[in-house]
Amino acid sequence: MRIDSYDFGSIMIDGKVHNSDVMIYPDRVEKWWRKEGHSVYKEDIDKVIEEKPSVLIIGTGAYGYVKVSQEVFEYTEKNDIRLVVESTRKACEEYNNLSKTQKVVAALHLTC
Repeated sequence: MRIDSYDFGSIMIDGKVHNSDVMIYPDRVEKWWRKEGHSVYKEDIDKVIEEKPSVLIIGTGAYGYVKVSQEVFEYTEKNDIRLVVESTRKACEEYNNLSKTQKVVAALHLTC
């Protein structure tokens, strides 16, 4: 998987446009629904833990409005997953760089 482009509210992954928040796995893209729109909790990344990536990248939106709870930091650390939290634009760049050599999952908020 490769992120071709990102603009507010829209992302192109492997030539396909998505207009809602996404979870990018090494072999697929899924819509990402969270318990609360601008917060990330442990339950919001349970499927990621099952995937056992070496890195989880969370894109917090164009302006960084999404907040990642402390329990997510603890949950990923407990499961030996490096957590990267960045604005979505930076998260996309990190994903493209890191996914070349590591098993990476990206959870990206596409708007604010």
